[in-house]
Amino acid sequence: MVGITLTARQVEILKLVKLHAPITGDQLAEMLGTGKPTLRADLSLLVMLRLLEAKPRVGYFPGTAALGREQVLKRWEDACVKDVQGLPISVAETASVHDAVITLFMGNAEVLTVVDENRHFVGVVTPKDLLKITLSSSNAAAIPVSMAMSRLPAIAAVQADQPLMDAVKKMLVQELDGLPVVASVATEEQFANRHEVVGWISKTNILRWMMELEADRQG
Repeated sequence: MVGITLTARQVEILKLVKLHAPITGDQLAEMLGTGKPTLRADLSLLVMLRLLEAKPRVGYFPGTAALGREQVLKRWEDACVKDVQGLPISVAETASVHDAVITLFMGNAEVLTVVDENRHFVGVVTPKDLLKITLSSSNAAAIPVSMAMSRLPAIAAVQADQPLMDAVKKMLVQELDGLPVVASVATEEQFANRHEVVGWISKTNILRWMMELEADRQG
């Protein structure tokens, strides 16, 4: 199991927040001699781990969770993607944009995963992708999803048995709201690299998981 180790900069951020709270991102960046965008991923991770708390227009404070830092990190260290992921909502690449919009709203989905005729994962399509096609064409009903989606291999993904922190870091670094969870599948095609989509992990999934942990602790 891969452990969670804070970087030297993240440790320094915690020290500065403890000494100067409330402190803004701009002030932290100035003290550390770097730009605020450079700290964005670090601050997001520390807030998600509950080591920091953020208040809009005020700044950052030390985390006030009842659990100590070691216990919080241990829970994250032991968690895998499969512990948090939700079910994917998929659509065929040959389906129309119109049908994809209906699937999106009926499933209350953040993103649709796209599969081919063999149910192999081939891409993702977002509400923004569908909106672009709908607004730019009066014949969206006839346009296939394959014309709107983002395709492999230009899509970040994770596997179910990976540490949850791998998914969190990937979402933060690439500024994504979610990731498909995939599994390799055997095919008859030589050297083929095919995947089945088995789940979807998002910031919403992670926050819900954190709330369930807190409810279990208090119960």
